[in-house]
Amino acid sequence: MRASSTSITRLAAAGAVAALALAGCASGGDAPAATTSPSSTATATPPAEESPTAEPSPTLPANASPLSGRAGGEGKRVLIVKYDNTPNAQPHSGLTKADVVYVEEVEYGLTRIAAVFSTSLPKTVGPVRSARISDLELFANYQDAAFAYSGAQHRLRPLIAASDLVDVSGDQGPYGYFRDGSRPAPYNFMGQPEKLLQRAKGSAVAQDIGFEFSLDAPADGRAVRAVKASYPSSSAKFVYNAKTGRFDVSLNGRPARATEGGIQHATTVVIQYVKQYDSGFGDKFGGRTPKEDTVGTGYGWVLRDGQAYKVRWTRADEAAPTQFVGANGQVVPFKPGQVWVVLVNRKEPATFAWAKAS
Repeated sequence: MRASSTSITRLAAAGAVAALALAGCASGGDAPAATTSPSSTATATPPAEESPTAEPSPTLPANASPLSGRAGGEGKRVLIVKYDNTPNAQPHSGLTKADVVYVEEVEYGLTRIAAVFSTSLPKTVGPVRSARISDLELFANYQDAAFAYSGAQHRLRPLIAASDLVDVSGDQGPYGYFRDGSRPAPYNFMGQPEKLLQRAKGSAVAQDIGFEFSLDAPADGRAVRAVKASYPSSSAKFVYNAKTGRFDVSLNGRPARATEGGIQHATTVVIQYVKQYDSGFGDKFGGRTPKEDTVGTGYGWVLRDGQAYKVRWTRADEAAPTQFVGANGQVVPFKPGQVWVVLVNRKEPATFAWAKAS
């Protein structure tokens, strides 16, 4: 996030002003003006009432994570973990603790998940699966983050080695990994984040990747009930839950279960339309790996608090932050909490279920 306390406070204050203006419109009248009682005698003049003042809008804590806006996340190291995302992979372990969760298409129209941990580390993550070519560009602006995965095809390995990511994969050694006997292979390869970070000598702490956060939602959103990103052999759906103020997550047509209990929830959902094409990589069975371009510019949506905001995303180069700018030319702030970024082929847009404005 462009996470100076000044910018956060400015966003929050702007949100408070917008909220007061909307409240006045909803009530059908103007905000009450200050009044005074008429004088009856020179000695019996009541004191004038003070003009009403707005309560100060709450701001994020000074130590908020630049990745999720969560308290206590500033200055903590980053671990990126590749997850399997087929039905056999559920329930996912540790995913509820991630600051950011990415969904990306791979071979055969399936998807994989990449989870970014920093503010809080779970005891176990997984099932852990292999890296893909799009990961290198996607995570370049995390700069020196630890990268955990189960393996990679031989042509990709030198590219990972040449990147800024700190390789703590199973290819580099077994420390921090184990096989879960309650799961079938290959969905039983699990990781232990604390041990994996011990291996990641010189890995980076969380830093600005372009996200901004505010407790106040912008006033120009469109009420939304759900959004679904569909891939040839996979899907990711997010349904707004007004009771929790978050989106309930379904993956591949099923609720996304968590080993910690219940299902996965997203506080902010980003639908990022990207240019997608054959990367030239593939598997030994003939599957072709798509490449998703996350440098450049494109369109998308930011969803939070039951509202959707159409945005234009921009990222100048691999080291640059990604900004999501709304129709008013301002960066759309995310709600503090877990962020899901869903990379969607721009030729196959997501579908929305719109809600009636309240």
